Amino acid sequence: MNEHFFDLKHLSVLLAVLLMSLSGCKLYRQDILFQLDDDFTAEQLSEPVAAAAGNYVLRAGDYLDLRVYTNKGERVIDPNNELMQGMNRQQNQQNGRIEYLIQQNGVAKLPMVGDVKLVGLTVVEAERMLEQAFDTYYQESFVKLKVNNRRVTVLGVNGGVVVPLDNENTTLAEVLALYGGLDLGAKAKNIKLLRGDLSDPQVYEIDLTTISGMKASVIAVRPGDVIYVEPWRRPVFESIRDVSPLIGIVSGVITLILVIQNLTK
Repeated sequence: MNEHFFDLKHLSVLLAVLLMSLSGCKLYRQDILFQLDDDFTAEQLSEPVAAAAGNYVLRAGDYLDLRVYTNKGERVIDPNNELMQGMNRQQNQQNGRIEYLIQQNGVAKLPMVGDVKLVGLTVVEAERMLEQAFDTYYQESFVKLKVNNRRVTVLGVNGGVVVPLDNENTTLAEVLALYGGLDLGAKAKNIKLLRGDLSDPQVYEIDLTTISGMKASVIAVRPGDVIYVEPWRRPVFESIRDVSPLIGIVSGVITLILVIQNLTK
């Protein structure tokens, strides 16, 4: 029994050390979305940006681009906007694209389903609710909403957040303040602003710990900009956090084996 216990004890220690070693060289870097080199891709940037857009909470004054499909996305409904002809609505129409306004009472007037209260819902929640509404008229509706307002996306320690640009010439510093500011987990010396096509963006790096960096923070952001606040790395803490579920499983298996051995003695 002691011999088995000795072997299992050392096996558990070996597995724990191995898992922590693997995490120390790779897992703890998982929160770093991209670096200022040629390694990051448009796909790596698009995923967190899309996630932030889906979590955006709708508010009065937002203009929405609505797309409705049948059979879970097989065919678009009303591609030529024929259903909208003669409809009394509060909308913008630019380049043939119709936008639906969320009014001050929180309601948007939409084709077929009429007045729908959307304020306070995330984009994803609104899509799911509208799919249920359009299911009355179409089979297996699939809805995609896009907010067309002027806005930027901030990615960082606090997750991804879409920040609306209510005023012209909103600065980077103002956007960061709307994001919630920079806490102790954020690298104030390494703020990245990405502009343009995500496959080949212009990248600006701002150091807010210097006077020149503070002056650079008054740069006016543009709609569609992506701002990334890199977190401080804490390898030991994050390594333990990442592998703790695995260590728990290993410990549980070893404990079960010991119990079985005791019962069979």
